[in-house]
Amino acid sequence: MVRAGITVERLVAAGAELADEQGIDKVTVSALARRFGVKDASLYSHVRNLRELRVRIALLASDEMNRAIAAAVAGRSGRSALVAFADAYRDYALAHPGRYAATQQRIEPAEIEDAGGAAVFRQAVELTYGMLRGYGLDEPDSTDAGRLLRSTFHGFVHIELSGGFGHSRPVADSWARSLGALHETLKNWNNSKNWGNA
Repeated sequence: MVRAGITVERLVAAGAELADEQGIDKVTVSALARRFGVKDASLYSHVRNLRELRVRIALLASDEMNRAIAAAVAGRSGRSALVAFADAYRDYALAHPGRYAATQQRIEPAEIEDAGGAAVFRQAVELTYGMLRGYGLDEPDSTDAGRLLRSTFHGFVHIELSGGFGHSRPVADSWARSLGALHETLKNWNNSKNWGNA
């Protein structure tokens, strides 16, 4: 490949492509150096280490997912917004499994700041909370509900990506029913103050 013209952006994009092709665990500085036809050491002028590279891939993927979700939910509210949000989330994860996996790693606030990703993180939170406001939720309910959504979306997608749904019923039908159940839960959230005390 072309040796000249390596930038942080090109390096991260190549890492994201490799993650989708082979898995985020296969993304290494050595693997990317081979792709660019250079020695490992030449890439360390762009990223400090493998950890920074993987954090930057996660932020790239988060930004892409944010954009997809924002476009999907624009002008929608309630169930329509929830379904659009969830479908955009799932579609992105299924299309970009390696990038999606990168977004699930724990990233410390300092790492996000160092990589210039604070705005990406804020937008992800704002998209979720904005959708939940359509159900009349505010803190601390929005945090609790947001955790429920993330757990459901990620759990479903993770099992789907690993081929864990073996039943003959179409996975898309189960997904739709799950979103319907989430909608009913969110719609009745303010009537459920004692659910956590059962």
